[in-house]
Amino acid sequence: MLEGKAYVKDTDMPLKMQAHAMDSASQALDIYDVVDYTSIAAYIKKEFDRIYGSGWQCVVGSNFSCFFTHSKGSFIYFSLETLSFLIFKGAS
Repeated sequence: MLEGKAYVKDTDMPLKMQAHAMDSASQALDIYDVVDYTSIAAYIKKEFDRIYGSGWQCVVGSNFSCFFTHSKGSFIYFSLETLSFLIFKGAS
């Protein structure tokens, strides 16, 4: 596991799901190179799809912006190490 501490910038997720998001990000960073954003995001997305059902999206990077609609209780934006993570379930 990485030594860095995650910093939640914004969320509406339950605390347990928030912890899972940050743990998944940390695990992905242990497995993949820090510049392999696509593999890191895919790892987190697949983990959330497996645990919480399909439809999850994940964006990873050091400089990005976005605009989206999400399902209530399924959004988190946090930083860990040098990266920012955006995880959400799309709204229908």
